[in-house]
Amino acid sequence: MGRHSGFICLELQAAKDPAAGLASGSQMDVGACSDVGRVRRNNEDYFLTAPEMNLHVLSDGMGGMASGEIASRLTVETIRTHCLEASANPSLAFVGKRIAGISEVSNRLASGIQLANQIVHKSARETADHRKMGATVVAVQCMDGRMSIAHVGDSRAYRLRGGYLEQLTRDHSFLAELRQQRPSEHESSSSNLHHLLTRAVGVEPGVEVDVRDELFMENDTVLLCSDGLTRELSDSEITGVLHDAGHAQEAADQLVALANEAGGRDNITAIVIRYASKESGRTISASRLAKWFCGRRN
Repeated sequence: MGRHSGFICLELQAAKDPAAGLASGSQMDVGACSDVGRVRRNNEDYFLTAPEMNLHVLSDGMGGMASGEIASRLTVETIRTHCLEASANPSLAFVGKRIAGISEVSNRLASGIQLANQIVHKSARETADHRKMGATVVAVQCMDGRMSIAHVGDSRAYRLRGGYLEQLTRDHSFLAELRQQRPSEHESSSSNLHHLLTRAVGVEPGVEVDVRDELFMENDTVLLCSDGLTRELSDSEITGVLHDAGHAQEAADQLVALANEAGGRDNITAIVIRYASKESGRTISASRLAKWFCGRRN
């Protein structure tokens, strides 16, 4: 699988206005790009942008070859179907325990991930070639000026607000836990611990899902990405592209291109969601982008 840019558009029953719940004169600008990178032979990342539901999901499969692709596809499609069925039937039963103190939307995302965990785990047990498969996932749904975020693993969600980039998710990995315990030690991104996850979809019969609710304000930009992007690019490089790109699709394409330029050691996927007024618009500095590329070559 090679590079894919743009939207995955779905025909959805009970579809909602993409701008529902947003301020008057504002719009959602969404773009996505996925690339196999320069080292891997196949792309185990799978993503969904469904503007009809304001739902965006990214999954990074693991297990090697076809197994990783199957795990990520099952994860994303299960979450999409679960949320779609819930939009048509709000009384649809939740999978797993309800989480206190968070919105119904966040609970529904967590429920979708729990269901995906069951399906991926069952498939792994029933098929010998899939025994080691699993996936990370990060999902965002925007509704009524709020953003629900749910994730498992080391795929991430970031928010750019007022020039400040904030990571909204915490990696479920041994490396992240080690850095938390010993913050003075800075292991390189090539550490053998980098790919060791403490949580993943489908590996165990049950999984703990991290969820949170955030305000989604005008001029906010949200990035969902697999670790193939964050292994190659610094926060400052990500910030520069998100801030300067005129449109979300332009930002997603540029982030993937820069990650490939930096080495492309893994599959790379970026989903960019911008909540902007219709009058707003930015253009990226060609000289600045050229400087990043030149800097990576030297």
